[in-house]
Amino acid sequence: MKVLVTGGTGFAGSHLVKRLTEEGHRVRCLVRPSGNTEEIAQYGPELFYGDITDRAGVLKAVKDMEWVFNIAAAYRKASLTEKEFHDVNFEGAKNIIGACLEHRIKKLVHCSTIGVVTSVKNPPADENTPVCPGDAYQTSKCDAELEVIRYAKEKNLPATVIRPCAIYGPGDWRLLKMFKLIAKRRFVFFGSGKAYFHMVYIDNLMDAFILAAQKDEANGEVFIIGDENYLTLNELAALIAEEFDVPVPKIHLPYRLFELLAAGVELVYRKLKIKKEPPIYKRRMAFFKKSRAFSIEKAKRILGYRPAVDIKTGIHLTAQWYTDKGFI
Repeated sequence: MKVLVTGGTGFAGSHLVKRLTEEGHRVRCLVRPSGNTEEIAQYGPELFYGDITDRAGVLKAVKDMEWVFNIAAAYRKASLTEKEFHDVNFEGAKNIIGACLEHRIKKLVHCSTIGVVTSVKNPPADENTPVCPGDAYQTSKCDAELEVIRYAKEKNLPATVIRPCAIYGPGDWRLLKMFKLIAKRRFVFFGSGKAYFHMVYIDNLMDAFILAAQKDEANGEVFIIGDENYLTLNELAALIAEEFDVPVPKIHLPYRLFELLAAGVELVYRKLKIKKEPPIYKRRMAFFKKSRAFSIEKAKRILGYRPAVDIKTGIHLTAQWYTDKGFI
């Protein structure tokens, strides 16, 4: 297949480029001129320089493609504005949709997020759980996936939406801090640590992306993709501690106090227009409070998805990568 990948220089996108090229597909990557293409260049894709927010550029990038994977996103950073999230995550997705319709591609796989359900009150949630985005990032992603499904239903766009759980594995930076603090015996909880956390190992997610592209039954559908089981933050910390052969973290600080502190720090940074990431902010604190637990039964039933890498193996491989790279 001739395949376009947006967001190919990111964590998930680079793994997808690698998988697709290994499977013999002809891959084109839409990358920004400022993007670091060093990693994906070794896999040999065609590099098409442009920006997802540029409609004309997207139209050219999609031309002659058969599959399109829209992985590009403005991710959750305290320094980004609501407009920046909207422009990249929603308007960018609309540009992809329009180009896919015009060029009659065979499949669009759009990457969303389980964050469109910001916190699960009655776990596990599934694809029928009402969406309830909690911030500008989640709202922009929610609006984008609704737009994809609308076009799939109304215009027969062959499109599938994937909602990944928390993606981790070799190459991931978001969980590095947690792994590192636990390994150094410095990790503390904010709150009880009983909130659920649902992860997906990067190779499992790649399996789901490919299945979604291959299956006509997936057209017009949304799929939650995660590992087989979710676990509490306490349980996750214990597994990571076991990997590094250190004591399980036991210190729990009051959540509400530090949530207020985070809000204050974020406000100061915004008022002073400081672009640097604050040391503590509300969305980081939400990690300890919002419960994320999901069912993957729909993906199993329709896509034939089966997570091949279990959580313990995934944590081992991730910790090994961090260690080998000298990050821990």
